[in-house]
Amino acid sequence: MFELFFYAVPTLMIAGFAAALAGLLRRAWRINRTWSRGLTAEGRCLRMFTTTSGGGGDTSVHTTVHHVHEFTTHDGRSIRFEEKNGPATVLEGDFVTVRYLPERPERATALPPARARLAAGTGFAVAFLGVAIAFCVVFLVTAHMMFTEG
Repeated sequence: MFELFFYAVPTLMIAGFAAALAGLLRRAWRINRTWSRGLTAEGRCLRMFTTTSGGGGDTSVHTTVHHVHEFTTHDGRSIRFEEKNGPATVLEGDFVTVRYLPERPERATALPPARARLAAGTGFAVAFLGVAIAFCVVFLVTAHMMFTEG
């Protein structure tokens, strides 16, 4: 029973890291596809706000900028969406260029195309998750060898 702990925890961690990796790659693919093939429309920033995370004191506090945008699709539908990590220079009432895919306008983006930044950020996160998965696999193999020899 004790051995199960050494197999279950790293296996669950691998599953979590793999799910995060899949979500990250899916998001990067979607944003890049929207930048490449999406339609453009004029949108307006309806609201800008920030959220903070972290405890303060000895730990750092991270601030995230959020924007709520609204635009009208080419077929006349009014779409409102929220987006994180947009530029802090976009304020309530500002006009923005919105890019969207006609089949999923609710997944629009007002972020200006920055493919190199997207690739670098995604690459760093993929490398980090790959190292974490590799560490868990090494731990599993080492634990297995320890339990089968002992």
